[in-house]
Amino acid sequence: MYDIVLIEDEPDLGTVVSSFLKMRGFSVIWFQTAHEALGYYRKHVMANRLLIIDVQLPDMNGFDLAARVHELNQHQIFLFLTAHSEKGNRLRGLNLGAIDYISKPFEIDELVLRVSNILKTFSPAPRYHGEADLQQTDLGDVTYVHDQLLVLLPGGREVSLTRRESELLNYLIKHPNRVVRKSDVLMALWGSDDYFNGKSLEVFISRLRGFFKASELVSIENVYGLGYILKIKKAGNDHSDTFPTI
Repeated sequence: MYDIVLIEDEPDLGTVVSSFLKMRGFSVIWFQTAHEALGYYRKHVMANRLLIIDVQLPDMNGFDLAARVHELNQHQIFLFLTAHSEKGNRLRGLNLGAIDYISKPFEIDELVLRVSNILKTFSPAPRYHGEADLQQTDLGDVTYVHDQLLVLLPGGREVSLTRRESELLNYLIKHPNRVVRKSDVLMALWGSDDYFNGKSLEVFISRLRGFFKASELVSIENVYGLGYILKIKKAGNDHSDTFPTI
């Protein structure tokens, strides 16, 4: 298993990034085209912890490559290298499930730090051997299966979460019916409360909120100027369980 699969077409940058990551103790495999990387990935779907994808590749857009990877393994984590900082591009990547963005030009130490933090946060996807392996939390009429990153909604619908969505839901579950500050969530999950991380958080909150529209008992609401609240009602009760705000 490789810690990192790097897809970067610029020879100088690819050499520097892969060499520096290896010097810091990471195992790295580097490809210069999307098709080479995709061919490798199809054979080794579960053997890679993190993909670093350059958005501007010669044979395929990095976003399209990420979408194909996601079809093979919806739990794969990845970040983008991009020369573009436009909001639209960032939102497109986040909607594909990207963990982070690194804008070119960047300091190699910054990349190493972000990679280190990501790999510390996200462990390899677990393998399953039976129902006894599963851990789940019941939230009103919703069940969250932690080990499978799976949300079971009313009506039998199942939703698979990305790792970042799962981390965010775990955080909210620890504070049910309490206001959680946006800055606290950002520091806990991203390690920084800067503008772009804030926009990333908003995207993931929106995705989770969309999933819970199928529930009559669970919702995520904005608290203007503060943050968010995961509201969980008991079946047959019109009121949420009461907890103090923070």
